[in-house]
Amino acid sequence: MKRLTYILTLTLVMVACGSRSGYFSFEGRLLNLNQGEFYVYSPDGLFEGFDTIKVEGGRFTFETPCDESGTIMIVFPNFSEQPVFAEPGKSVTIKGDASHLKEIEIEGTKDNKMMNGFRQQISKASPPEVLKYAEQFIRNNPNSPVSIYILRKYFIAPDENNGETDIRKTEELVNLVYKEQPKNGQVARMARFVNDMKHGVPGAKLPSFTAKDINGNSISDARLRGKVAVVIAWANWDYESRNLRDRLSRLQNEYGNRLAVMAISLDASRQTCKSSLRNDSTSVMTVCDQMMFESPLLNQFTLDKVQGNVLYNAQGHIVERNLKPNELETRIKNLLN
Repeated sequence: MKRLTYILTLTLVMVACGSRSGYFSFEGRLLNLNQGEFYVYSPDGLFEGFDTIKVEGGRFTFETPCDESGTIMIVFPNFSEQPVFAEPGKSVTIKGDASHLKEIEIEGTKDNKMMNGFRQQISKASPPEVLKYAEQFIRNNPNSPVSIYILRKYFIAPDENNGETDIRKTEELVNLVYKEQPKNGQVARMARFVNDMKHGVPGAKLPSFTAKDINGNSISDARLRGKVAVVIAWANWDYESRNLRDRLSRLQNEYGNRLAVMAISLDASRQTCKSSLRNDSTSVMTVCDQMMFESPLLNQFTLDKVQGNVLYNAQGHIVERNLKPNELETRIKNLLN
């Protein structure tokens, strides 16, 4: 009888402290949000494609098979993103206010607790201070999956600091993390990406490539050479990147063959991408290899984020990269006029 009681007690403790074996789950509640819908995806391949989370009465739940640790990104209706660090057999709770998404707290695992602390640390910091805190976190915790996320967000594909990247410092931090996590494929890809970035600075040449467009037609770098050319990364689920693509489409119509635009879709489904372009009558080249952030084409153009862009002059050399939409449009017109 005592043994049976012990087993039942142990089972209840295990259920209370985690998710099902081989799974990871989270549940949450957000104030000031009654109903809605979130998207979730995994940048490191914990699961493929995108999934949808329904919000009812401010509450939501999600569960996914999980055999190894990974990262899940929640995309909120305002297109801001929140990382959740997953572990096999674990579960976490998410709480916060929909009007203050940057103050969300995730409880249940050490990594998510560390991310809470970093988020609080930078909540009122200036952009230069944020970069200093990010660098210090990585140096203090090179073996943490949180450092991988921070490395990507603030150094590999920074939205802060006007999209500028300190390649030397980024390479140093990547090597530091790679030394502690040599078997992590995501870190290995970052190391290769940083190496490619050295060849993606202003003045670098347009790379040679071949690909299939959204309609299955073969395209290559020949379609971009001899023209002012723009290559962008976009996704149907990201409004700002869709808007950027539309603006470039209008410029393509205005300048005709003098301007070439290639849009690399980060959608997980080619059909989803194609459906979103059904009413697009422009000649903008669109590629969707369904590999999302793992697309080899992204690496060739050293693009690692949605809205990322590279501008080439007619001689095939990089003029600038990761410009804001208004700046990009102005630079294009200056080159063409």
